[in-house]
Amino acid sequence: MVTAEVGPDGQSVTITIAGRFGFKVHKEFREAYKHAPRTTEFVVDMARAEYMDSSALGMLLLLREHLGGDSAKIRIVNCRADIKKILSIANFHKLFALAA
Repeated sequence: MVTAEVGPDGQSVTITIAGRFGFKVHKEFREAYKHAPRTTEFVVDMARAEYMDSSALGMLLLLREHLGGDSAKIRIVNCRADIKKILSIANFHKLFALAA
Protein backbone atom coordinates (compact mmCIF):
# COMPACT_ATOMS: atom_id res chain seq x y z
CA MET A 1 0.00 0.00 0.00
CA VAL A 2 1.22 3.50 -0.84
CA THR A 3 -0.05 6.73 0.71
CA ALA A 4 1.06 10.30 0.14
CA GLU A 5 0.71 13.26 2.45
CA VAL A 6 1.50 16.85 1.56
CA GLY A 7 3.27 18.80 4.31
CA PRO A 8 1.64 21.86 5.87
CA ASP A 9 3.86 24.20 3.82
CA GLY A 10 2.80 22.53 0.56
CA GLN A 11 6.46 22.12 -0.41
CA SER A 12 7.02 18.58 0.84
CA VAL A 13 5.39 15.22 0.27
CA THR A 14 5.84 12.09 2.36
CA ILE A 15 5.18 8.84 0.54
CA THR A 16 4.63 5.96 2.95
CA ILE A 17 5.15 2.40 1.76
CA ALA A 18 3.45 -0.39 3.69
CA GLY A 19 3.79 -4.11 2.99
CA ARG A 20 5.43 -5.26 -0.21
CA PHE A 21 7.08 -2.58 -2.34
CA GLY A 22 6.95 -4.13 -5.77
CA PHE A 23 5.31 -3.99 -9.18
CA LYS A 24 1.76 -4.33 -7.84
CA VAL A 25 1.95 -0.82 -6.32
CA HIS A 26 3.56 0.97 -9.27
CA LYS A 27 0.37 2.88 -10.19
CA GLU A 28 -0.22 3.97 -6.60
CA PHE A 29 3.41 5.06 -6.28
CA ARG A 30 3.29 7.05 -9.52
CA GLU A 31 0.06 8.77 -8.50
CA ALA A 32 1.74 9.85 -5.27
CA TYR A 33 4.17 12.11 -7.13
CA LYS A 34 3.04 12.73 -10.70
CA HIS A 35 1.37 16.10 -10.05
CA ALA A 36 4.00 17.47 -7.69
CA PRO A 37 6.15 20.39 -8.84
CA ARG A 38 9.88 19.75 -9.30
CA THR A 39 10.68 21.99 -6.34
CA THR A 40 8.87 19.66 -3.96
CA GLU A 41 10.96 17.76 -1.43
CA PHE A 42 10.00 14.11 -1.12
CA VAL A 43 10.44 11.75 1.79
CA VAL A 44 9.89 8.04 1.11
CA ASP A 45 9.08 6.47 4.46
CA MET A 46 9.88 2.75 4.46
CA ALA A 47 9.10 2.06 8.15
CA ARG A 48 6.20 -0.24 7.25
CA ALA A 49 7.75 -1.76 4.12
CA GLU A 50 8.34 -5.48 4.53
CA TYR A 51 9.92 -6.26 1.17
CA MET A 52 11.42 -4.50 -1.82
CA ASP A 53 12.18 -5.88 -5.27
CA SER A 54 13.92 -4.61 -8.41
CA SER A 55 10.77 -2.96 -9.74
CA ALA A 56 10.70 -0.82 -6.58
CA LEU A 57 14.23 0.32 -7.38
CA GLY A 58 12.99 1.29 -10.82
CA MET A 59 10.08 3.22 -9.31
CA LEU A 60 12.45 5.19 -7.11
CA LEU A 61 14.56 6.02 -10.16
CA LEU A 62 11.46 7.22 -12.02
CA LEU A 63 10.59 9.45 -9.07
CA ARG A 64 14.10 10.88 -9.14
CA GLU A 65 13.89 11.48 -12.89
CA HIS A 66 10.47 13.14 -12.56
CA LEU A 67 11.85 15.53 -9.95
CA GLY A 68 14.84 16.60 -12.02
CA GLY A 69 17.48 13.89 -11.64
CA ASP A 70 20.55 15.19 -9.82
CA SER A 71 18.66 18.24 -8.55
CA ALA A 72 15.87 16.12 -7.01
CA LYS A 73 15.29 16.44 -3.27
CA ILE A 74 14.47 12.92 -2.10
CA ARG A 75 15.15 11.26 1.23
CA ILE A 76 14.50 7.58 1.91
CA VAL A 77 13.96 7.05 5.62
CA ASN A 78 13.22 4.33 8.18
CA CYS A 79 14.52 1.38 6.16
CA ARG A 80 14.71 -2.08 7.66
CA ALA A 81 18.17 -3.62 7.56
CA ASP A 82 17.39 -5.91 4.60
CA ILE A 83 15.93 -3.05 2.54
CA LYS A 84 18.83 -0.78 3.40
CA LYS A 85 21.18 -3.54 2.21
CA ILE A 86 19.34 -3.76 -1.15
CA LEU A 87 19.58 0.02 -1.57
CA SER A 88 23.27 -0.07 -0.69
CA ILE A 89 24.09 -2.91 -3.09
CA ALA A 90 22.28 -0.97 -5.85
CA ASN A 91 24.40 2.12 -4.95
CA PHE A 92 21.26 4.13 -4.22
CA HIS A 93 23.11 5.88 -1.40
CA LYS A 94 24.83 7.79 -4.21
CA LEU A 95 21.51 8.89 -5.75
CA PHE A 96 19.30 9.45 -2.70
CA ALA A 97 19.73 10.70 0.84
CA LEU A 98 19.33 7.61 3.01
CA ALA A 99 18.47 8.13 6.67
CA ALA A 100 17.99 5.64 9.48
